[in-house]
Amino acid sequence: MNIRRFKAVAKKEFIHVIRDWRSLGISLAIPVLLLILFGYALNMDLNQVPTIVWDQANNPESRDLIELFHGSPYFNLIARTDNYREIELALGAGKALVALIVPADYGRNTLQGRTARAQVIVDGSDANTANFALNYSKALGMIAGATLHGSTLEMVSGRQPTRITLKTRAWFNQDLRSRNVIIPGVIAIVMVIIASMLTSVTIAREWEMGTMEQLISTPVTSSELILGKVVPYFCVGFLDLLISFVVGRWWFGVPFRGSVALLFILSSLFLSGSLFFGLLLSIKLKKQVLANQAALMSGYLPTLFLSGFVFAIPNMPWFLQKLSFIVPAKYFISILRGIYLKGVGMEVLWLNALILSIYSIVVLKAAHKNLRLKID
Repeated sequence: MNIRRFKAVAKKEFIHVIRDWRSLGISLAIPVLLLILFGYALNMDLNQVPTIVWDQANNPESRDLIELFHGSPYFNLIARTDNYREIELALGAGKALVALIVPADYGRNTLQGRTARAQVIVDGSDANTANFALNYSKALGMIAGATLHGSTLEMVSGRQPTRITLKTRAWFNQDLRSRNVIIPGVIAIVMVIIASMLTSVTIAREWEMGTMEQLISTPVTSSELILGKVVPYFCVGFLDLLISFVVGRWWFGVPFRGSVALLFILSSLFLSGSLFFGLLLSIKLKKQVLANQAALMSGYLPTLFLSGFVFAIPNMPWFLQKLSFIVPAKYFISILRGIYLKGVGMEVLWLNALILSIYSIVVLKAAHKNLRLKID
């Protein structure tokens, strides 16, 4: 590869990027926009779910249970009622997502040591919130039972009762904030979109504008053209990575426990692969709109749905689990969460890094093989 020709191609592409200030501005605004959108809108935490209460017992024991729900950060008591009809209307209209019904015999059963039951009704049309609400309701019910009986769990060993209190703790994301998991994954989304927007139209634009014939007439080689085209967009993508890192760390307060240098090095592997993949589509399709749409369909959608960014891969059908192994973002998101939340290094992430390296080399060689500097 001739360095002089490579620099000339890269300079030409840099000039085009700078002159097209609208595309450049959009590509730099996308990280902030996506981080705000995913960081605030895609919130899987259960907070202040509107709850309606029917206290049929109306005694100190039932009021303690209701206060336990009201005092938690998960439920917000918005109304009280004395019939099922109002509960049905509140849940049907979406004014409440949870209903707590305490039966009339609740206090008597607790005082007599019998099993005391209360009913929790959730709006199942929002399956995610309903599932979380049911789980937190069960946990609060266990806390209420422990308070009444003076222990969390009682086990009998021989003739002597042994009281055991089970304490739980979450590592790496102690508060279980979904935002700490989502924000690092957005970096993968940003890079895929940037690659889809930028490199997927580079070669196609040359063909549509008629300038490819001029490039063919020069001594420039396929390697010089490919690398010269990618370098400016790599710089833009790297700047987007820096913006995403700063916004995620200091705006959303996502903890960062790993090496900054390792983050940027491994992110460069994924960014390179995504750029070369977009360039490959541009070479094969030779139409800007078609190449851009193909890049979004084959890059953005698998990254969103099959990488583990939002949906847990083990919960997917087996054929989708197998399909996820060919999605590069799956390995990059594992790297991001490992560096951000766990603070691990190459001793843990080496396999993911190796897969991303192989992916980058494969798409680079495919792009080089398919780029023929001649007129059909």
